[in-house]
Amino acid sequence: MKVSKLFKEFVESEKSSGIILIFCTLFSLYVTNSEWGNAYHHLWKTDLLGHSLEHWINDGLMTIFFLLVGLELEREIYIGELSKIKEASFPIIGALGGMIVPVIIYTIFNYGTETISGSAIPMSTDIAFALGILSLLGNKVPLSLKIFLTALAVIDDLGAIVIIGTFYSNGLNWTNLLLSLGTFALLGGLNFAKIRSIPLYLLGGIAMWYFMGQSGVHPTITGVLLAFAIPFDKGDHISISTKIQHFLHKPVSFGILPVFALANTAIILNTDTTSKLLETYSLGIFTGLSLGKPIGIFLFCLIASRLGISKLPKDLSWASIVGVGFLGGIGFTMSIFITNLSFNQASIVDVSKFSILLASLVSAIIGFSILSKSLKQK
Repeated sequence: MKVSKLFKEFVESEKSSGIILIFCTLFSLYVTNSEWGNAYHHLWKTDLLGHSLEHWINDGLMTIFFLLVGLELEREIYIGELSKIKEASFPIIGALGGMIVPVIIYTIFNYGTETISGSAIPMSTDIAFALGILSLLGNKVPLSLKIFLTALAVIDDLGAIVIIGTFYSNGLNWTNLLLSLGTFALLGGLNFAKIRSIPLYLLGGIAMWYFMGQSGVHPTITGVLLAFAIPFDKGDHISISTKIQHFLHKPVSFGILPVFALANTAIILNTDTTSKLLETYSLGIFTGLSLGKPIGIFLFCLIASRLGISKLPKDLSWASIVGVGFLGGIGFTMSIFITNLSFNQASIVDVSKFSILLASLVSAIIGFSILSKSLKQK
């Protein structure tokens, strides 16, 4: 099976980033609940040009993360696993199940309550954490399984991006929205005209980001839009899309995501936090991630296979799909990101984040155990 150098680089950087994210999360939790907790918490609230440092991380730096996700998605669509309908249908259908079932579970727990706004929290997979756990199994992991998990997580991210852009907008300012989309159209025109100036696209991206932020739509959506405005030349390994993606891998994996983890896992663990783990929103998140994801991924893949819509890769077993399904329950980055958009009450945000961490831990342990046994038997 031929796999591009860029894909291998992507997997390597993501799995290494996952291990770093684990340490950053543990460090953040430790410091927050130590004697330095107040100083650490206030650090992220430091005012910088009228906004908190945490705001710049979540609205600014994460736009660059979304740009990388968009570039990876673009590559997958043009020349990767999503370029061939028959092969792409398996992870696409699995991803749909992994998004739909968790949302249904969360909605069942929270229907008719104020916390229904968090329905999208358990729908995403953290690719860095998931690949990081998968990498612990070493060389016995088939390449097709890595590809399946990567494609699954990328499609998950796309679903989350659509949800964020559709449901997490605040009082649209149509003038600014049209200015942002107009800039996007202009960049698309430059692409069509085969203009290949990286600074020109990046400057346009900054303008898009500003106007999008002023429009009421979350500005991180700009990252994905910019990715699809940037030229991708099939067969050209030095296209500017490839160059930017290559350049961003390490800064995002080893800089932006760890900083995001440090800023967003400053959770105070006390009796007030733990006592609320049985609240409907907490149960919805935990159950949606730890059970909804594996059930949805496995069930949708199985149905698609039985109906002949897609087929299980020859070197994989259904047990390995179940194992990857549980790894899909590692929500973290995108789940925490959506939590920040869903709730305004600090206590609910903290409990939700803690529920995400617990669900991710349980999912990682179960997924690793299943894959360790199923891959050993092959």
